[in-house]
Amino acid sequence: MFNDTQYNEKDLLALIAEGDELAFARLFEYHRDRIYSIAFKLTHSVSLTEEIVQDVFLKIWQKRTDLMEIHNFSAYLFIVTRNNVYKVLKQVARNYKIILLTDEDQVLANDDTAGLVMEKEYKLLLQTAIDRLPCQQKQVYQLMKDQGLKREEVAKLLHIQPETVKFHLAQAMKNIRAFCMPHLSLFIGCVLCFPS
Repeated sequence: MFNDTQYNEKDLLALIAEGDELAFARLFEYHRDRIYSIAFKLTHSVSLTEEIVQDVFLKIWQKRTDLMEIHNFSAYLFIVTRNNVYKVLKQVARNYKIILLTDEDQVLANDDTAGLVMEKEYKLLLQTAIDRLPCQQKQVYQLMKDQGLKREEVAKLLHIQPETVKFHLAQAMKNIRAFCMPHLSLFIGCVLCFPS
């Protein structure tokens, strides 16, 4: 580290503006610890801080031809450091958000897959229950539930009374529930025991 008598900022900046790498190395040595301290206080990360220090001095070297226009180099250095810290922290936050979103999408995809599997299994179970119904109950159920016909329309179609249609539908629903409930609770238990 250089003390103030060895360090003449204006002369050093003039040399750096002309491309003097040795002068740049001196500037780096003089300000590195200060930049590191500022960046570390804001990031609490050694690797991010080291990256920021490199970026700050890279930017100074890339803009070396403009150095003579800077009147307060310490203030300029602080602003460049602060801007780099914010840029890096924004990038870290963006990457973290992407990871969270990706994980969330994965969870949603797993939930969707589990939901589709459950729906398919439920439909198969329901169809099995319908297929086991007595003929008249099955006809009434399918005409009303699958085709959306009203009770009077089913009665006319099957040549039976509307009250008989109501009775057959009630019996069909009772039989379907009786068949599905034990199977459905067993199926849900299996799904819950095997997380995706």
